Amino acid sequence: MVTTPAADFIDRTLRAEGSEERASADAARIGGGLRFTGASVGAVRGAVRDARRRHPELTHDEVTALASDLWSEPVYERRLAAVVLLQGQVQTLLVSDFTRLEQMLRSAGVRELVDPLMTDVALPLLDRLESVDAVRARRIVERWEGEGLVGAEHRG
Repeated sequence: MVTTPAADFIDRTLRAEGSEERASADAARIGGGLRFTGASVGAVRGAVRDARRRHPELTHDEVTALASDLWSEPVYERRLAAVVLLQGQVQTLLVSDFTRLEQMLRSAGVRELVDPLMTDVALPLLDRLESVDAVRARRIVERWEGEGLVGAEHRG
């Protein structure tokens, strides 16, 4: 369910940029029980870039809510757009955002979403945290590894 103008813009753009042929090919290649619009990675990145230009006023809370909104439907390109959005905002993320990242990782279902969430969002966030926040975040990532949610290759 799209709830914000930015999410609506991204969703409409992804559907307009998609093709049935690419959607079928991506579904066969990626799978994971997700639906696919058939939009290219470039189209996903462009949609997020354009949405941020249209809505530069978004606060940290609004950006993370937008990421959750995009993630809420099991559509690969929407979820990839959430990852791209967070990649671009990683400098504004907080230790408390690890809760949201964990929910996303647990529901991702495919490496094509898990890997960039860890490599480009969770680990850069972990790297810039200090003191108690860093200790807390490292414990969270170690727990994810212990549960098999992420591999040791994602160790921070």
